[in-house]
Amino acid sequence: MRLSRRSLLATTTAAVAASAAPAAAAPGPGSGHGGGRTLRTGFERLAADGYALLDGRRVGVVTNPTGITRDVRHIVDVMHADDQVDLTAVFGPEHGFRGTAQAGGSEGRHDDPATGLPVYDTYLKSGQDLADIFTASGVDTVVFDIQDAGARFYTYIWTLFDCMEAARLAGLSFVVLDRPNPVSGRAALGPVLHEEFATFVGRQPISQAHGMTVAELALLFNAEFLETPVALETVKMSGWKRSDFYDASGLPWVPPSPNMPTPETALVYSGTCLFEGTNLSEGRGTTRPFELLGAEGVDGRWAAAANELELPGVRFREAYFAPTFSKFQGKTIGGVQLHVHDRERFDPVRTGIGLLITAKRSWDGFAWRADNWIDKLTGSTQVRTMIDAGADTDEVVAGWQSELAAFRRKRREHLLYR
Repeated sequence: MRLSRRSLLATTTAAVAASAAPAAAAPGPGSGHGGGRTLRTGFERLAADGYALLDGRRVGVVTNPTGITRDVRHIVDVMHADDQVDLTAVFGPEHGFRGTAQAGGSEGRHDDPATGLPVYDTYLKSGQDLADIFTASGVDTVVFDIQDAGARFYTYIWTLFDCMEAARLAGLSFVVLDRPNPVSGRAALGPVLHEEFATFVGRQPISQAHGMTVAELALLFNAEFLETPVALETVKMSGWKRSDFYDASGLPWVPPSPNMPTPETALVYSGTCLFEGTNLSEGRGTTRPFELLGAEGVDGRWAAAANELELPGVRFREAYFAPTFSKFQGKTIGGVQLHVHDRERFDPVRTGIGLLITAKRSWDGFAWRADNWIDKLTGSTQVRTMIDAGADTDEVVAGWQSELAAFRRKRREHLLYR
């Protein structure tokens, strides 16, 4: 009997939820969860079950420095030392498996000094090229475990998509070990990508802030966007609720990339990363990337104009800073710092739009990047052209609501948590 795409997904998800049921254990230090809950990641549940899901398989892991246990051991080191699992390869994304590369870089093919395992580079590889890497590694199952930041343009979710597609082409199984969305899973926000603007900062039509975990995204990708579904299995977390922010998890935060130093960075990122599409600094080269924004010639008028918008949950402070790299390296520039005082009400995407509009109106040096990168980030020309035409924040946000509503309906079918 041929299983439908949705039947296949329902079968694999249900099977793994049963096989990965956690063994009873007392909460460890730092594992406490509000309301008496204890969060356990997908890896914790997999390990508690003696890696039964991976029994008899040759395993390769797609991961980076965020793939850790709550006592900050890397899962590759843990699995390599355990004879219950046959870990034979590691696959590194942007920034690399051990995280030694800056934005736009990777570590290349090498043998990991700590374990001796071969490490293969997946960055900017997809389709048959990536499938050939999987085949050459000799694995029959690819496991994904990377901490996401919750935004469409954060590239690890597209590494997930590309690896799923490549695993399908290579005839391999694919397992996703779930971790929290650090900014909660309450809502999908922002414009939805138009397919003609697909790049590595947005392969498929999802919203700018997706409000999903990586396992939920994998289910969505498999059902909606892969030409043929991969043999997908997901290992859910236990003890996570959609309303949880990262500090409720009891898990240590490891920066998933060099410019994502804290969960607070992730909170604003899905809005303020839009400044990558302008000639203003998005705060790279400071200790507060994406919370500090500015340029030469910007003064206190921008912060004043942004505060007049009365955006929910956030205030803006006139700020001066000197980036140590990236835009305006070594120059003292003016701008704003975001201060989120009510994260429950804070809307990062609306805030990003409001900041773009007020920056353009209060500083006559404002310009979009010449390559219209803003269109890749927002997913269409709509945001840029509406702002250029003088639209206000409410008008720009209203422009994507029908597409967002359609995506929210589609998204709802693949949510694993309440």
